[in-house]
Amino acid sequence: MRITRVETFTEAMPLTRPYTIAFRTVRDVQMGFVVLHGERGLMGFGCASPEPHVTGETREACQAALEPAALDWLHGEDVRALPRLCRRLDEQMPDTPAARAALDMAMHDLLAQHLGVPLVEMLGRAHDALPTSITIGIKSVEETLDEAREYLGRGFRVLKVKLGHSLEEDIERLARLREALSPAPRIRVDPNQGYDAAQVRDFVARTAAMDVEFLEQPMAANDVAAMRALPAAVRDRVAADETLIGAADALTLVAPPRACGIFNIKLMKCGGVWSAGRIAAIAETAGIELMWGCMDESIVSISAALHAAFASPATRYLDLDGSLDLARDVVSGGFALHDGVMRTLDRPGLGVTRV
Repeated sequence: MRITRVETFTEAMPLTRPYTIAFRTVRDVQMGFVVLHGERGLMGFGCASPEPHVTGETREACQAALEPAALDWLHGEDVRALPRLCRRLDEQMPDTPAARAALDMAMHDLLAQHLGVPLVEMLGRAHDALPTSITIGIKSVEETLDEAREYLGRGFRVLKVKLGHSLEEDIERLARLREALSPAPRIRVDPNQGYDAAQVRDFVARTAAMDVEFLEQPMAANDVAAMRALPAAVRDRVAADETLIGAADALTLVAPPRACGIFNIKLMKCGGVWSAGRIAAIAETAGIELMWGCMDESIVSISAALHAAFASPATRYLDLDGSLDLARDVVSGGFALHDGVMRTLDRPGLGVTRV
């Protein structure tokens, strides 16, 4: 299955629900899209949503990496040589992981379509369905409660609550959520590097009765030593996000004493499905649980992450809500979502259709 044409374009996507995290407020997102045209009219789709605060990849750098002239080498390549092509992506685009992810998932999509199977079956399915969390940004207690009730009314049963501006306010919000909500949801939190080690210990002690599932990247991404110094029981409930970019970081984190108990894999950080699989293999070997997360992304890349997630036995958690607040998208399909539970579709490749 040879690539006959490479199509790229950018789209500015407004959000229906802007949100605030520890270090900024997000109102819209600009994404880069890739369509790899193959034989028999098949098309493989990819999406790039760079996050400069995490990987250093700017929108401008991502766009430059996806310029048609930079992708001439793909013309005529056979996607059946997928591992070789993914290695070449790593070599040619080391500083633009979101752009790399877009091309990587488009090649995976095209090859799975050529084989006539959903991508997860090509990768080796380990899961059929899992619930995803849905995210509540940093806001007042009453706004938090209103949004949580809306999500429960829509069938979601796992909430991810953004924290990190004020420890006292964070604990109050969580206490009010636990008091007010019925049925009781699972709650995980994301301080987005907003705490120091003492605050993490304080948070864990003071929320012991609130049944917080885990803490995503509570401390500075570059302070792995401080993560290792936390009590083992706390470390097991820490999910590494910004600390974990690629496979080399995964190896660092699992070195004893391991710095966390959960890896948060995002395709936009690591560079796509192939690189994510390498991290997942390390996690499975080391006994680390996997969470699969996202930026604000199209159905295209959320679907790619879901297929990759369902192909790893180490997967325990999904946080793949990144397409739900887009005012529009360039594709439909991709996955089924019912009462907060995600499933892949029984369609070849990613299962997306251009709109």
